[in-house]
Amino acid sequence: MSKITIVVCDHIHESGLKILASDPEVELINAADEPKDLLLKNYIPLADVAITRSSTDVDEKFLAQAKKLKAIVRAGVGVDNVDIPACSKLGIVVMNVPTANTIAAVELTMAHMLACVRKFPYAHNHLKQERIWRRQDWYGTELKDKKLGIIGFGNIGSRVGKRAKAFEMEVITYDPYIDPSKATDLDIGYTENFDDILACDIITIHTPKTEETIGMIGREEIAKMKDGVILINCARGGLYDEEALVEGLKSGKIAMAGIDVFSKEPATDHPLLDLDNVTVTPHLGANTKESQRNIAVQAAENAIAAAKGIAYPNALNLPIKESELPDFVAPFLELSQKIGNLSAQVLKSGAKSIKVIAEGPVSEYIDSLTTFTTVGVMSESLADSINYVNAEYVAEEREIEIVKESKPDAKGFNNLVTVKLTAQNGDVIRISGTVFEENLQRIVDIDGYTLDLEPKGRMILFKNNDEPGVIGDVGRIIADHGLNIADFRLGRDSHGQALAVVRIDGQVPREMLQELSALPACISVRAVSL
Repeated sequence: MSKITIVVCDHIHESGLKILASDPEVELINAADEPKDLLLKNYIPLADVAITRSSTDVDEKFLAQAKKLKAIVRAGVGVDNVDIPACSKLGIVVMNVPTANTIAAVELTMAHMLACVRKFPYAHNHLKQERIWRRQDWYGTELKDKKLGIIGFGNIGSRVGKRAKAFEMEVITYDPYIDPSKATDLDIGYTENFDDILACDIITIHTPKTEETIGMIGREEIAKMKDGVILINCARGGLYDEEALVEGLKSGKIAMAGIDVFSKEPATDHPLLDLDNVTVTPHLGANTKESQRNIAVQAAENAIAAAKGIAYPNALNLPIKESELPDFVAPFLELSQKIGNLSAQVLKSGAKSIKVIAEGPVSEYIDSLTTFTTVGVMSESLADSINYVNAEYVAEEREIEIVKESKPDAKGFNNLVTVKLTAQNGDVIRISGTVFEENLQRIVDIDGYTLDLEPKGRMILFKNNDEPGVIGDVGRIIADHGLNIADFRLGRDSHGQALAVVRIDGQVPREMLQELSALPACISVRAVSL
């Protein structure tokens, strides 16, 4: 029997190489030291599975040479260098290794926290480099009895919470996408009020980088914090507004900050490096020997499983060729994922149940539609850690009810997909969509408001009492913020209410949402992005 060929494109820990080399069914090609042009020309055409890191771009040139490729394993979390849609069209499964560096990131967070409260790096340099012994210059504070606010309570945030409890800290978390019992069962406080986090002595952030979380700590939030607060970010660059962070550190509002990640890296000329109340590291979250070994081992094991067709752990795309589906189905899958994601953005709370109703011939594919919808809903809180393979398993672990309903006959449309999302707080949203000729995706109903909406771009959903002058007020406020309206859709009901969906060119500032919310006719307002 011929062997399966696994090509290692970038350097991984030797533990992973040993696993690959010891499997009698695997032909290992370690091409990590090969120039990229020779890698593509000589080795990628032979590969059944490729293992990559950030040094190899899985782009058009790469895929053009991938004649036999079944799967790509990204040895790490980020997949920015992988063209996932192009891989999906070719039936190539893309997998990552999202949890191998969890403990490394947790412990680095604690290291920054301790370094900030004891000013350890500066005391160290004072003695070792300047040879000055002045104990009186380095009075710190203790973690004991301090209140720690954790933004994001997933794999990393929850483990930070456990370790902080061991330091006898008071811990509280904000994460609208989890069941509160996940925190309270650990004797950790849970809040739905973000201001409770801003009132803490120390704040650490552990969220994915999404439209919702970029810059979620800015000038307004810092102004609400305690004087002398300590901020930690070992998650993703840009979650803190870096200009506001610098200002707060310079003014003393922020006593110390521990930063491992930056908006643009490498960050060798960043203003934060000029300050003497910051501890900085060059994105070391995964840089431990144990973490690198774990990443390599998991990548190797996943590559072997994929090559043998046994499993596709942490797959980020659907492990089937798009050509195996009828042509009309693919745009409905994409549309259902968008509707799921839109629903989650509107409710901004953890899901309690997801119901998918498919009408018409597309109802035969209710299972796939439900998978795509679930990915759309849960990616709002879990980002890259949710995928088409694990979506419904993760939903089951979180006790999210999944309901599927097929109706072979559709009313009003040839095919219709409806998603009903119920949040843990009891809020419900129902969104329907269809696909017209030439694969034109449209949302046609939101909570009973009839619309004709293309699901893309940044949008404002503005629900209001239907009375004169409201549309003009909305347009004026948007214009006052220097933003252009790209599209405006309006639905009305029989109860004197209306829903406007306004597509905006540019970012939607929080101040604008506050002004819209203050309009007397406003019932609710949400900013979403697809």
